Amino acid sequence: MNIETVLVPVDGSDESIEAVEYGVAVAEKYGAGLHALYVYGEGVVRGVEAGDIEEQEVAAEAESFIGAVQELAGDVPVSHSAAYGFSMQRLSQHPGSVILDAAGDVDADFIVIPREPVTGDPNAILEKAAEYVLAHASQPVLSV
Repeated sequence: MNIETVLVPVDGSDESIEAVEYGVAVAEKYGAGLHALYVYGEGVVRGVEAGDIEEQEVAAEAESFIGAVQELAGDVPVSHSAAYGFSMQRLSQHPGSVILDAAGDVDADFIVIPREPVTGDPNAILEKAAEYVLAHASQPVLSV
């Protein structure tokens, strides 16, 4: 198996940190890089679009989390991006589709996705995305 890029979608949760740890282990094993995709939830997207939440504040929180990812990664090269997990204009845009689009964009060879417990918490963005990614990804997927 040739793995050059491991994609790990994150949302700031504890489950995301665990997925990053697994992603780093896979990247280390194969001499790959890690790409962390920060996925913003529906509440954040609505708040930013309505002007109730400052986009810079949201970006700062994501950057802080990515800093923790880079610390965990140690010597593994880390790249990162962010994406809205939902769109008011594109009803087909949801966290699962955003993750798969990002996997194509960064040419990911492997995906590690947190399988968060279904809590109904609006901040748990990735809790429903894992099943979609597992069903539709063309890359190997590890759901943790």
